[in-house]
Amino acid sequence: MSTVLSNFESWKKFLGDRVDAAKNMGIDEEAISKLAYEIGEFLDNKVDPKNEEQRVLKELWDVGDESERKTMARLMVKLAQHS
Repeated sequence: MSTVLSNFESWKKFLGDRVDAAKNMGIDEEAISKLAYEIGEFLDNKVDPKNEEQRVLKELWDVGDESERKTMARLMVKLAQHS
């Protein structure tokens, strides 16, 4: 997993693959976004950013309120799907 986290493009591909797998299992967009939010909370609390992109995301996450964080999570899912 450390290789995935160290490169932002690898992270987007990893996340996109997981989103595709979840959709293939019949998980809806709302549930995927909720899970992305929970992953974002975990990463914020437990993982030190490994690159500039992750550091920017962490800084945005840290200043955002819950609603803004949920929006960021949904946007990360969209970004991953288009990568």
